[in-house]
Amino acid sequence: MKRLSSHPPLTIGEVAERSGVAPSALRFYETRGLISSHRTGGGQRRYDREVLRRLAFIGVAQHVGLSLAEIADALATLPHDRAPTARHWERISTEWRPLIDERIAQLTAMRDQLGACIGCGCLSLQVCPLFNPGDGAGELGAGPRYLLGDDSSMVTQVRRPASRPGTD
Repeated sequence: MKRLSSHPPLTIGEVAERSGVAPSALRFYETRGLISSHRTGGGQRRYDREVLRRLAFIGVAQHVGLSLAEIADALATLPHDRAPTARHWERISTEWRPLIDERIAQLTAMRDQLGACIGCGCLSLQVCPLFNPGDGAGELGAGPRYLLGDDSSMVTQVRRPASRPGTD
């Protein structure tokens, strides 16, 4: 990759110190194509300073709950021959807004359900939104289906036979 900056390149240690990202994470991000480096004649990694902006972007995106795959998709749309412009960042943030809004709604619902259910200790299984007899929610997919917005009425109530003591 051709260097674009007139500033001297940074070592992996300098990038780690400046960005707060561990060297192992930098190497991982590089294998995933999120950032890039070039090599010295001795095989050492060197990073152009523009990588610091990408790392800040990755950190913020992870902080709001975006996956590395979503981050990689966005970074792939940015120019590789120059620093991204404000217009590029605005486009990405506009595209991510629905994802972030959905996650906010999920987190709000989870907060509200957890506070009323797990925190109360009432053990009212007949009305508990998390009660999942016979693992019926597994029909709806992986993960905490009711906390993700699925309704228990969507489950065909198939009860598994009760296990005998000592056979679990």
